[in-house]
Amino acid sequence: MGILNTRKNKKYSYTPRFYKGDGNPYELKHKFDEYRVTAGNDKGIKTKLNNAIDDYKYNHDRSGANRRIMIIIGVLVLVFLFIIDFDLSIFFSDR
Repeated sequence: MGILNTRKNKKYSYTPRFYKGDGNPYELKHKFDEYRVTAGNDKGIKTKLNNAIDDYKYNHDRSGANRRIMIIIGVLVLVFLFIIDFDLSIFFSDR
């Protein structure tokens, strides 16, 4: 065993005893892979970003999760501004 050489993993030809199905039983797959475009293994940040934007545009939100997230973010921002004692009078002018 050399210092610079890495050890190779051993390969076995094991087949499960009770598996009677199609495909590889050891393949790890997300349960929403067939429904989403962004779950693929595309390389590059530009293609990932374009796929995410297309997925957001053409798959409408049926449960209202986006609106719920925006409400939660708004409440957290207001709580943060209250904690740091932010003065809102700078946005209003005295006439």
